[in-house]
Amino acid sequence: MATAAYDKGRQQSLVIACGALAREILAVIRQNDWSHLNVTCLPANLHNRPEKIPEAVRAKIRAVRGAYANIYVAYADCGTGGVLDKVLAEEGVERIGGPHCYAFFSGVENFLDSADDDPTCFYLTDYLVRHFDRLMIQGLGLDRHPELLSAYFGNYTKLVYLAQSEDDQLKTQAKAAAERLGLSYEYRFTGYGELQDFLQAAH
Repeated sequence: MATAAYDKGRQQSLVIACGALAREILAVIRQNDWSHLNVTCLPANLHNRPEKIPEAVRAKIRAVRGAYANIYVAYADCGTGGVLDKVLAEEGVERIGGPHCYAFFSGVENFLDSADDDPTCFYLTDYLVRHFDRLMIQGLGLDRHPELLSAYFGNYTKLVYLAQSEDDQLKTQAKAAAERLGLSYEYRFTGYGELQDFLQAAH
């Protein structure tokens, strides 16, 4: 039985993903009934230490190599300065395109064009809205040192919520986050953007 289960796994594909994308990836897989596609996630808090992402991804690839027909990586560059791409080239594994999740949710070309037009935007996704207090307020120490707010956000003028789901509660939370940071607010519905295209191409 163990051999049969292993052989079945070899016919399937694995997506190694950032934990911040877990909900969205699983939603796309369920919607499309892609039973061939499996997901494993690395901790979302690796984004606080982007220099650790490339080797963490490499270790996961090597741990599962041979157990799946194909391996894909659902990480953008995510602040690794091209090091993740170097690791993936060495390992022969493809990742989703773009510098960060804001870009592939919006469409990379569209995002880069709009970011160039207005570089003072601060972006949130569904995940970041849900965990705003923990990641932004507590994570940056603003609950203990509110005087640091201007140091972190003084160069921003607008908070843009890039929404993957149409959720009124998240809209309310995102608007409250903008008010808390002293920024104007804009809502843009992106859906899953190029993430869905990437997963569809995984086989």
